Amino acid sequence: MNSETSKLSKTAHTKDTPAKNSNEAKKPVNWFAEIRGLLLMLLAVLAFHSFVAKPFYIPSESMMPNLLVGDRLVVSKYPYGYNWSSLSFHPLPRSTWRLFPGTPQYGDIVIPIPPNDKEDYIKRVVALPGDTIAVKNDQIILNGKPVPQQVEPPIEIPVDLNEPCDEYQYPGMKVTKPDGTQVCRMPVVRETMPNGASYLVITHSATPLDFPQITVPKGSVFVMGDNRDHSADSRVPIEGKGLGGPVPLSNISGRAEFITFSLDGSTNWNPISWFTSLRPGRAFTSLRPAIVPQPKPVVGQAAPAN
Repeated sequence: MNSETSKLSKTAHTKDTPAKNSNEAKKPVNWFAEIRGLLLMLLAVLAFHSFVAKPFYIPSESMMPNLLVGDRLVVSKYPYGYNWSSLSFHPLPRSTWRLFPGTPQYGDIVIPIPPNDKEDYIKRVVALPGDTIAVKNDQIILNGKPVPQQVEPPIEIPVDLNEPCDEYQYPGMKVTKPDGTQVCRMPVVRETMPNGASYLVITHSATPLDFPQITVPKGSVFVMGDNRDHSADSRVPIEGKGLGGPVPLSNISGRAEFITFSLDGSTNWNPISWFTSLRPGRAFTSLRPAIVPQPKPVVGQAAPAN
């Protein structure tokens, strides 16, 4: 009797199992939960890009030789605090408020927003609040003193689709080397700011972008591109797509930190090109300026004003 009952129980269990599995397989997808998960993930990414760091793409030659068209880099969002431009895509209205405010240092590469647009620019800080600045023959006059410039050997930038070394903009600079490769051989000087920040800049035009002396207002900085004759920066009026003078710190959304990778412009739908188009030697290059130790003032002698 017990044996027959056990067999019947096993048979019933066996018959019920497929039906149970079938019911589980037919369980409807919870689209609300799926969409909620995707939205939360998207919000997490936007929050990270807005408050911690975001990727940035170099679209122009204004920061050559230190940044090339096709460079991808990381911009940190917190060094100078937060403002209306911190959020990705800049959805907030313009304002002067700042949270946890900080001030850039000489030589920092920052992301300023022009006063008439919400496009991200990338430039270098060359004057701080309260400084007087003028630019004459491509040399910065900071607080009445010329910023030192040391002539260095010409730099050779490989010619590619992203950096074609246009003859109109860079006359006579495209050179073919003995091995057949082409480079853009550019004259450079090493500029050293009062805090010791040192970096290369390109100056070659017979008609440089000079600028009359002004005093940088409180809460603003003066910025310039490293490619001094091809940069729409604080020297250039708004009508010329420049920044129209000093940039309020509330219009600066971050600081450039390092290059992640760089593409030469030959990338296409062929997955192999995703690797062959990578420029060698640029990944993880730091964008913080080298700091050259400055001579200490003689005892009893006042330190030079910044």
